[in-house]
Amino acid sequence: MGKLRVGVIGVGGIATSAHIPGYKRLGGEVELAAVADVNLERARQVAAEHGISGVYHDYRAMLAAERLDAVSVCTPNALHAPASLAALEAGCHVLCEKPPAMSPEEVSAVAETARRTGRIYTVALNFRFDPEVVLAKRFIDGGGLGEIYAARVRVRRRRGVPSWGGFTNKRLQGGGPMIDMGVHFLDVALYLMGYAAPRQILGTTYTKVANRTEVMAWGAYDRDGYEVEDLAFGMITLDSGATVLIEASFADNCPKEENYVLLSGTKAGLELPPLRIFREECGALTDTTIHWLPRQDMYAEEVRHFVACCRGDERPVVTPDQAVILQQMVSGIYQSAAAGKAISL
Repeated sequence: MGKLRVGVIGVGGIATSAHIPGYKRLGGEVELAAVADVNLERARQVAAEHGISGVYHDYRAMLAAERLDAVSVCTPNALHAPASLAALEAGCHVLCEKPPAMSPEEVSAVAETARRTGRIYTVALNFRFDPEVVLAKRFIDGGGLGEIYAARVRVRRRRGVPSWGGFTNKRLQGGGPMIDMGVHFLDVALYLMGYAAPRQILGTTYTKVANRTEVMAWGAYDRDGYEVEDLAFGMITLDSGATVLIEASFADNCPKEENYVLLSGTKAGLELPPLRIFREECGALTDTTIHWLPRQDMYAEEVRHFVACCRGDERPVVTPDQAVILQQMVSGIYQSAAAGKAISL
């Protein structure tokens, strides 16, 4: 197999900081053939910076004109499913940024199209490639935690509303910190627990700080145009009988910013980051920490893995079925919050 011809749909920050550098690191394995973005001038700039010949305003025109093997979808959330569907139908493998879509129905349609076309569809949940998560998964798969029956996930910023892009635009993003940040560590917890489907979801959302405060850590934004939640909570019961509690915030009067997963098992508990294991040993309660672990660039490894999957050398670590389950949970939290009651699936 020759060079994999790759296109990038959307040339915002995640494309230029993660996807494009990741492909370029692979040298002779990949040809970055084209980019597409509604901001054509920005697309031209990015193409010139990285030696990419094809530049398009419309990703559909790119897919029709270029003989691409794979694409990265790096658009705002509202276009994740439409762009993924179009790329799959054009015969391309797809690495789609998180979240998978704006609704479970959308990502289910993408998953079905991937199955029908025989193309790879995977989601850019880069924390799967964090060495601590990889090590935690090995420990759990070896039976170290026993039965995992509860998870607590916390992804919060004190005053960290993104002041760039469309992160406060509900039409483009579908929500705020839960769909933007919570999705990452909810995925980590589910991955470590075995990815059981949700049975019941209770969610609440609040917009109490971001639309009124003047003191923000990440720069100015349009407070009057702030359309998404700044704090969200979810309680999810799984088909396995386990429970997941999740909290996510852009702006909360909390003591510190943190990304946090705590798993409770019958043999031991596990927390990350940093990775610590809590268990009973030799008649004592012990805490195990990691003295040294090789580091790796999670984004670069994510792209390398995707290319290896396109070549048939590896199998996707993030599967379409997992993408559907993840979207069910994130969308379910918003649905429950809007209804003011728990929902059953």
